[in-house]
Amino acid sequence: MRFRTYDNLRTFSVVARHGSFSAAAETLHLTKGAISHQMRQLEAELGFVVFRRLPRGVALTPAGQELLATSLSAFEIIEQQIDEQRRSATRTLTIGVTTYFASRWLSPRLMDFMRLHPDVRLRIQPMIDLLDLKGEGVDLAVRWGNGNWNDVAIEPLFACPAWPCGDKNALHLVQEYGIEEAFEHLTLLRDRQDSNAWSHWYQAANLPYKQRADTLIIPDPNVRAQAVIDGQGIALNDTLVSPEIKAGLLHRLSDIELSDYGYFLAYPAGASANPDIGIFANWLHGIG
Repeated sequence: MRFRTYDNLRTFSVVARHGSFSAAAETLHLTKGAISHQMRQLEAELGFVVFRRLPRGVALTPAGQELLATSLSAFEIIEQQIDEQRRSATRTLTIGVTTYFASRWLSPRLMDFMRLHPDVRLRIQPMIDLLDLKGEGVDLAVRWGNGNWNDVAIEPLFACPAWPCGDKNALHLVQEYGIEEAFEHLTLLRDRQDSNAWSHWYQAANLPYKQRADTLIIPDPNVRAQAVIDGQGIALNDTLVSPEIKAGLLHRLSDIELSDYGYFLAYPAGASANPDIGIFANWLHGIG
């Protein structure tokens, strides 16, 4: 005989979660009597008991526990399918990037993507901290670094080595005293407290690195570049600051670079099955 009272399964899951007919009734805006009737109806159709009635509340029987696990799994699959259908209907793809990368590299190329894929709706979401991608609703992000992250799935996009740069005064200090002594008198600018980029550069340069109190944390790369121009310190930058280098606003302070640094595609855990993610990623790889 076919099972018919699927509505009662949802009520059953709510009762099981609360362990009480009264609490479930309050959640579902029904009477306790209505909840009790639905559960008797469910058990009658199932042919087995799912709850043990206790002096205070109810407890699942072994059969009830198995049914709950199965029904919750089925409800989750249904909800995921509904979510995917909604996303497919809107066809909006959210890309997380820093304003630095967006303005200096991505933005000038976006019209080409839109001409090639007019059916894909893009949402470029500027982000300073590209860590909580799933919480921000990001489908795909572009991160800078050496790719040593364990919170996301990554793919190399293109290499973009990092090297120290400063203003004209920083350059004069390096030329006069040498890089090791000059850097001791210059504030190191970094993107976050736990960043290892500077220690990696010192290692590549075969220079001793020690923890310093005179570091300045500036998460936004564009603001950090401007701080270097304003003489606030020195930072690790890449070829995306070429306009400022050519204009004489920034100066490369060393030929030593972090050759394994660059830009990576980052996919958040449990990434959506949105097929447009692959379309955009393939396009980026084609122009990277």
